[in-house]
Amino acid sequence: MIRIGSRGSKLALWQANFVADALRTRGESVEILIIRTTGDQLQETALPTPGKGLFTTEIENALRRNEVDVAVHSLKDLPTEIAPEFCVAAIPRRADARDVLLAREKVSLATLASSAHVATSSPRRRGQLLYLRPDLQVKPIRGNVDTRIRRLMEGDVDAIVLAAAGVERLKLTSFVQEYLAPEIMCPAPGQGALAVQCREDDSATRAAVCFLDDAETRFCVEVERNILARLGGGCSVPVGVHCAPETHGHRVWAAVCSADGTSMVRIEHSGREDNEDLVLKISERLRREGAEAILAAK
Repeated sequence: MIRIGSRGSKLALWQANFVADALRTRGESVEILIIRTTGDQLQETALPTPGKGLFTTEIENALRRNEVDVAVHSLKDLPTEIAPEFCVAAIPRRADARDVLLAREKVSLATLASSAHVATSSPRRRGQLLYLRPDLQVKPIRGNVDTRIRRLMEGDVDAIVLAAAGVERLKLTSFVQEYLAPEIMCPAPGQGALAVQCREDDSATRAAVCFLDDAETRFCVEVERNILARLGGGCSVPVGVHCAPETHGHRVWAAVCSADGTSMVRIEHSGREDNEDLVLKISERLRREGAEAILAAK
């Protein structure tokens, strides 16, 4: 029996069941155990500094205590540094990594009315929104995807910005008015991807889940996460990084912005470098072009 630890939200359970169903097709017996995380307990309050495992620590603790064998996370929630006793045994093929704009009526980010109220829980999205549209009123919002969409439909806000992958997995795309390209709204490192985490010394479980690993997705998200780590990992400065394959290598978009949107460094790079060279080239270019000042001002 393989025991999967997961948060209890609809999206988290979709992700856990995705892994569970894949394992069952290989003849494995699987059960899912729901674990409440610190982030889940703070639904009505602003989150502390991001990148500190708010949605992953309790699940990792259950893994550490041998209460579960596998932890399934949204990769963007997993800190860039994980304890050496754990490993990310598989990263399945990534879903759409973009952000999406949801609204009650046909609208785009460019055509939103001046002073429109746009809600997001992400400092990264907030900073980029305000850089692009300083006239907007960007409001914090908490709760699961269903809760946020309900608040939109009730008229609490004019629009919300969410990750496309979660909206698509929950079949809520009827509310999507615009998919935001990475050159417009640079996604979070690892966005759209899942992390299948195991104990490093649990060779049997690692072997059981390794078929889920997608090499291209792993390459791209490791580039993204390694750039974030070089820029200061769990800091509160909004950082977006997205790596995607193209015909002759990979294209990387990266953005570092102030939380109020008054400063932004945004770059785009295409090349055939390996992971280490890409990470070094992008992170150093960000710093040369002004990210250092934004990072220092956090």
